[in-house]
Amino acid sequence: MAITGNCNVNKKGASNAGKQTEMTLAQFREWLDQFDDNKDGCISEEELREAVRSSGKWFTSWRSRRGIRSADANGNGSIDSTEITKLIPFAEKTFGFKILVDQ
Repeated sequence: MAITGNCNVNKKGASNAGKQTEMTLAQFREWLDQFDDNKDGCISEEELREAVRSSGKWFTSWRSRRGIRSADANGNGSIDSTEITKLIPFAEKTFGFKILVDQ
């Protein structure tokens, strides 16, 4: 995975506060897939909470609930592959990622 920056972005924890990690949308999906514990192809609130925890953030329940609400277009309580781009602003703010989307 070709992620630029000096940040270790794996399930064990993404740190290096103040440094932004750039990744493509495909790489962001790959990173999120690490947290898809039931392998259903969707990110639930609990799975997003684990991603927030991995980055060392506080208020994980509040943040994950807010992330789901910001991106869950169909209201089913999870983020699927069609809604992933709606999660980008949340990910950039919460995780310090810069997600590059092809135009």
